[in-house]
Amino acid sequence: MDESPELQLLFHRLNNQLGIILAHAELLEAKAPDESDRTRAAQIVSSALDAMTTAREIRRQFGSSSKHSSQTKP
Repeated sequence: MDESPELQLLFHRLNNQLGIILAHAELLEAKAPDESDRTRAAQIVSSALDAMTTAREIRRQFGSSSKHSSQTKP
């Protein structure tokens, strides 16, 4: 991928932040005292995983588009 160092850093920070959210949500889910709290924590886990997938897809799309744009430049 031909990403700028700044963009790589932003994706790295985003993935770290989402990883922290995911870890805490998984702990909440494991230690939830009742089914209602487990369900709420599971929704956070699912959303964090979705956000990580979305970030990966954005990075992949951006990497593809930056390769195409650099190939079309003289």
